[in-house]
Amino acid sequence: MLQQPELLAPAGSLETLKYAVLYGADAVYCALPEFGMRAAPVNLTVGELREGCIFAHARGKRVYLTLNTLPTNEELKKLPQYIQDAAEAGVDAFIIADLGVLSLAKKYAPGVERHFSTQAGITNYAAAAAAYELGAKRVVLARELPLTEIAQIRDHCPADLELEAFVHGAMCMSVSGRCLLSSYMTGRSGNRGECAQPCRWKYALVEERRPGQYMEIGESENGSYILNANDLCTAPFLDLICKAGVDSLKIEGRAKTFYYVASVTSAYRRALDTYLRDPFAEDFVLPDDVIEELNRTSHRHYSPGFYFGKEQALQTPSHTYVREWDFLGTVDEWADGVAHCTQRGKFSLGDSLEVLQPDGHVVTLQPKWIENEAGERVDSTPHPMMRYTIPCETPLMPCSLLRMRKAEEA
Repeated sequence: MLQQPELLAPAGSLETLKYAVLYGADAVYCALPEFGMRAAPVNLTVGELREGCIFAHARGKRVYLTLNTLPTNEELKKLPQYIQDAAEAGVDAFIIADLGVLSLAKKYAPGVERHFSTQAGITNYAAAAAAYELGAKRVVLARELPLTEIAQIRDHCPADLELEAFVHGAMCMSVSGRCLLSSYMTGRSGNRGECAQPCRWKYALVEERRPGQYMEIGESENGSYILNANDLCTAPFLDLICKAGVDSLKIEGRAKTFYYVASVTSAYRRALDTYLRDPFAEDFVLPDDVIEELNRTSHRHYSPGFYFGKEQALQTPSHTYVREWDFLGTVDEWADGVAHCTQRGKFSLGDSLEVLQPDGHVVTLQPKWIENEAGERVDSTPHPMMRYTIPCETPLMPCSLLRMRKAEEA
């Protein structure tokens, strides 16, 4: 086991990697364009991976590379060079689901740790021990495990086998992501990083002898999403996950924005630090601002997942997104009472803003003026990526994030 649990954050881009590190992650996981279970164009190049490793290592953080697709025979030919390039870039571990990939990683990058992916479906201590015997330093546990079974795995496995578990983010409706819906309905394989997420689609019910007569299932005003899972949120009981023997606390979301990753990472950093200050306390008191921060990102309604058994996991009151805050931009520099910012969303004079800083502190302000890059006073920030300045008496850290609550709908 690690001396203290690691906070592991997703990084779908180099920019997100840097924000995850700045906002409190102990380690990040990312992918190159192939073999990483995310076929969307949000991955890193080899050059960006190298830069990300340098950035993380300079701050005492680690970088893990996902190699957790199920490759074909033809694709295996690319892997030796792929693995060597990643090792030379400086990655600290590979996250692997396929035994063939595991063998190649041991051969071509013996000095890089190997972690068994959640796609491998580790649900018991025998499977975890087998992964250890095959050369895994860590196993990523299946999301379907309750805390009691995680504790049993910890008790029955070698002390130096690390356990990783998901603590926040989207959940797949299929066991350990082993879903064929996307392949069947769209030809895009979820096991190869191409999932079209048909479980998120809106469905209607029709009886075969009454074609065209669609029946309401009745869930919300937006329709019925009968396969859709809520988002996992474990912050209120993060202490129990740590006490069960989990070494790495994993946030899901490589396809998420850098704002989402920074915000969620910041919240879990505060939650974990609260636990670590008194790990033997009987009662874990979560700071109020942790849940407040988690509610400032776009998310589905939160659920404890399977950690307390199937009964709580199946309590799904709603599957609609909660989007109560808008991300407005970044603070690039602060000097002499002025914040220099880059636009990521529009706001206008008179709007009340919040600024989340990398150290977790939040500043509120209502700018009295906005000045564009030409030095002209303007009433709003309408242009994507425009540079502007606003007054702020409180010093702000570089890479702070601007946001505001959405206006009430009429």
